[in-house]
Amino acid sequence: MMYPDRGTAGRALGGVLGHLRAADPLILGLPRGGVPIAVGIRAVIGGDLDVLLVRKLGVPWQPELAMGAIGEDGVRVLNADVVLNTGVTPRQFAEVEDRERVELERRRQVLRADPPIPLKDRTVIIADDGMATGATVAAACEIARLHEPRRVIVAVPVSSAEALHRIRALADEVICPLVPRELGGVGGVYLDFHQLADDEVVQLLAE
Repeated sequence: MMYPDRGTAGRALGGVLGHLRAADPLILGLPRGGVPIAVGIRAVIGGDLDVLLVRKLGVPWQPELAMGAIGEDGVRVLNADVVLNTGVTPRQFAEVEDRERVELERRRQVLRADPPIPLKDRTVIIADDGMATGATVAAACEIARLHEPRRVIVAVPVSSAEALHRIRALADEVICPLVPRELGGVGGVYLDFHQLADDEVVQLLAE
C-alpha cells in the first residue's frame, strides 16, 4: 500500500474518522509533516485546525532514530531503550535537546499567528504523517492531556507495531490503516514525501 502524498493520506484518514464529525473535533497537526495530514482530515470531517509543537530528539549520528521528544509546556519524553542501546551520553543528549528547544521556539514564532485554540473539553485529534518509534506523538499526547480535553485520538496513515502499542496506552483511540510487518521508514509508504518548508505549512494553516 502506497500513499500518493500526505494530503491524500489525510483525506483517507478522514474517511475512517467520520464517526467524530458530530463531535466538532479540534485537529492538531504535528509540524511539519502532520499539518497536511490534519488539513486532509478536516476537509472530510470538519472541525477546527491548529498545530501542536513537538520536536524529535534524534540520535546524533542517526537523526531519524528518536531517542526522545520535546514539546510545548516543557514536556519531554524519553526512549530509554534507544538511549541505552546507542550509548548516547548525557552530554550528547543535552546538546541535542538544547538545539531542538531553539528550533521549537523558532517554529512557535513562525507558525503561531494567533494564540492556540483551547483544548479543554474538546475531542482532540492528533495527526502526524506516521510513527516509527512514536516518541513525538507520545509527547503530543502528554501535552494535550495537560489541557484537559474530553478525548484524545491519534490518527496516522502508517505506524510500526511497536509505536502503535506505545501510543494505544496514551490515547483514547488510535486510527492507523497501515501497520507493516517491518517499517523501514515512514517516507517509504509515500510517493511524494518531500520535506515541507515553513511557508508551505503556514499557507496550509491559512487556507
